[in-house]
Amino acid sequence: MNLPKRYIIAVVTVFTVTLFFGCESNFKEVQKINFSEFVPGSDADTVNIKYTDSGRITGVLKSRKMLDYSNLNFPFTEFPKGIDVTLYDKNQKRTFIVSNYAVSYKLTGIIDLQGKVKITSETGQMLETEQLYFDQKNEWFYTERKFKLTDAKGISYGQGIDFSKDFKVINSQRVSGEFESDEQL
Repeated sequence: MNLPKRYIIAVVTVFTVTLFFGCESNFKEVQKINFSEFVPGSDADTVNIKYTDSGRITGVLKSRKMLDYSNLNFPFTEFPKGIDVTLYDKNQKRTFIVSNYAVSYKLTGIIDLQGKVKITSETGQMLETEQLYFDQKNEWFYTERKFKLTDAKGISYGQGIDFSKDFKVINSQRVSGEFESDEQL
């Protein structure tokens, strides 16, 4: 009786090993079917894009590298070598933006600026931080990171700020520094 039992165990073992190695290549093929490559739909070197509204320039974006991922479910454009942007208001006053890296999300209209972000208004106000978001629809900047704000009244430091594109409305949190105030104590 031991011979048939050993024979059955040997046959089952050979069958199991054959099945295991036979299915391995099929499993890898199935994995490849569900794999989608994360590659840009297009890329460009040295871009200079002008944005217009009714024939009037509203912005100029310059970058050494642009990767467009509009082929994904959540499309975005990446600027891995940074951006240099000039925004124009209705009176053609300019706001200058520089960052080491940027991502523009098409569906939300949010731009994520990172790495030595510096925004300067034509009137001399300047904000510096490591990360800043820009809501294109509302023309509003915001961050929860530490910042340095320089203007005619002085220099202030803080963590957390949001402000309009033209620096006319500024809401800051946890502020310290030396600046002049028109308010009476």
